[in-house]
Amino acid sequence: MDAYLQRIGASRDSSLAQLHERHLLSVPFENLDTHMDTRIVLEIPWLHGKIVERRRGGFCYELNGLFAELLRHLGHHVDLLSARVFGANGFGPPFDHMALLVDGAWLADVGFGSFTLHPLSWTSREDQKDPFGVFRLVDVGDDVDVLMNGEPCYRVERRPRELAEFVPTCWWHQTAPESHFRKGPMASLALPDGRITVTDTKVIVTEGDRRTSTDVEDPAAAFLEHLGLHFRQSNASGVLRQL
Repeated sequence: MDAYLQRIGASRDSSLAQLHERHLLSVPFENLDTHMDTRIVLEIPWLHGKIVERRRGGFCYELNGLFAELLRHLGHHVDLLSARVFGANGFGPPFDHMALLVDGAWLADVGFGSFTLHPLSWTSREDQKDPFGVFRLVDVGDDVDVLMNGEPCYRVERRPRELAEFVPTCWWHQTAPESHFRKGPMASLALPDGRITVTDTKVIVTEGDRRTSTDVEDPAAAFLEHLGLHFRQSNASGVLRQL
C-alpha cells in the first residue's frame, strides 16, 4: 500500500481526514471504462492495478472499495455500507452506491463525485460544516439519510456488506441503457475550493462561489484536450493514457 499512499500524496502517519482529502484531490471520479467496454472487476488486485499502477480513477465501488483496503492496512476498522442514491424518481435500489463506516465513528466517501471533503461524524445529527457544504445525517427507521445543504444525497444502510455483494449492481451500472453512467464519458476531480468536471460536451469549473461552464464544439477531440489541460499536472493524469 505504500505505492497507494504515494499516489495520493499521503503517508502512514496521515490522519483519516488527511487521507480522505488527499484521495479526493488526487484520484478522479470517472466512468471512462464504461464507455470503453472494459469490465470493472471488484477485486482488490484489479482495483489496485487500475487506480495505483495505472493511475486511473473510477466510480464508487472502485474508489471506496480500494480506499477501504488502504484504511484497513493502516489499522482502521472499515465496514462497507450499501446506499441508495436520491434522484428524480426518489431513492435508487439497494447497492446503488457504496459508502464506508470507519472505526464505527466516521462516514467516509471518496466515490460520490461532488460531496464532502472530509469524513462526517456518524453519531452526530447536527449540521456538519465542510469546505464543500453543510451536511447532516438523519435517522430514517433503520437507515440514515445523508443531506448536503438541506438536500438528500443518499440513504445508507447500517448493515455491513462484502465487496462481492456490490458486483450485480456494478455490472448494471456498466451495461444498462438506463444507467446514468452510460449517458456519456466524464471525469471529475476535487479542488481545495471547488471541482473540475470534463465531459464530452462541457468543461465545468467551480472555484469558491464562481462556476463556469464551457461548451465544446468537437466532443471527442475536446474531451481528450481538456482532460489533458486540467488533469496532466495532477496525480490524476493516468486517465489520459487509457484513451
